[in-house]
Amino acid sequence: MGYAYHRVRSSAGSKDRPTETEGEPVYAALDLGTNNCRLLVAQPATDGFRVIDSFSRITRLGEGLQASGRLSETAIDRTIAALRVCAGKVRRHEPLKARFVATEACRGAANCEAFVDLVIKRTGINLEIISAKEEACLAARGCGPLLVPERQYALVFDIGGGSTEVTWLRVAEDGAAGDVIDSMSMPWGVVRMAEEFGGAEVDHETYELMIATARDLLARFEKRYAIRSHLAEGRVQMIGTSGTVTTIAGVYLGLERYQRDKVDGRLMHFDDIRKVVDHLVSLNLEQRSTHPCIGVERADLVLPGCAIMDAILREWPVGRLRVADRGLREGILFNLIAADQPGKMTRI
Repeated sequence: MGYAYHRVRSSAGSKDRPTETEGEPVYAALDLGTNNCRLLVAQPATDGFRVIDSFSRITRLGEGLQASGRLSETAIDRTIAALRVCAGKVRRHEPLKARFVATEACRGAANCEAFVDLVIKRTGINLEIISAKEEACLAARGCGPLLVPERQYALVFDIGGGSTEVTWLRVAEDGAAGDVIDSMSMPWGVVRMAEEFGGAEVDHETYELMIATARDLLARFEKRYAIRSHLAEGRVQMIGTSGTVTTIAGVYLGLERYQRDKVDGRLMHFDDIRKVVDHLVSLNLEQRSTHPCIGVERADLVLPGCAIMDAILREWPVGRLRVADRGLREGILFNLIAADQPGKMTRI
């Protein structure tokens, strides 16, 4: 199972944005995370959906949250500015159904209720704060089309800004979806890791400390389900969805600009991932910021993200990783469409 995903520009009024198909309903999904604000607007298509508009902006909503326990005024202002753009797109397309979710930053902020009220007042968007478990399941749902039937189990991980979700699931016979066995939410994302250990200049000792911090929590999940025993029998596949994972793929491919069609679904061997990570660790902040697949806004976050990913790969040495430039928003859209068209798409 796949879906028709047309790459579009995120700016309002983009000339190359696909037009809506008359008669087909429109759906929208928004994911407000600790670091990013992302929107997809889509229409049903054969075995999936067709994206007609999108938006993505780094807002760093959770900046300073770990120390203060609150969303800062500057972070709120940045985020509301992004949400206003999203609201404009939603009004333009008038979706039949839409779901706007917020994750870790809002789950943990003392002033979250006030923030949600402010968002409604200034943008009209009614944010729904979802649990870590639902976040993990939606991300796995969105990655479902990348699963293959040859391996009966899958580990799907999503490295966010404030947390990392790891989902352990059983793959269905058609390889398109399966049953979630369990998931864990690790309270380490790229923003939190960077604020705790630093992200601008990271030496080898600090990098290994970040890995150890994350892996200690992963080991508890391993102990509960003995995932390595299935891995040893060749029954496990792994999918990674996050800016970290897609950045690794972009760097590996030597892309002069990020290209989703070359990254999404790519299978990478752990040895190749290791070479890219070693290269990124050797770069200073300025060198990382000028890389076309990283940029200034993410230069201080990419190594903390690599450390979290490294911890997952070391804990479960599957050997190969499927790169996913998809996740929570796609999972929302699949569920919204499936609710209106039962039987069109199998649900996780």
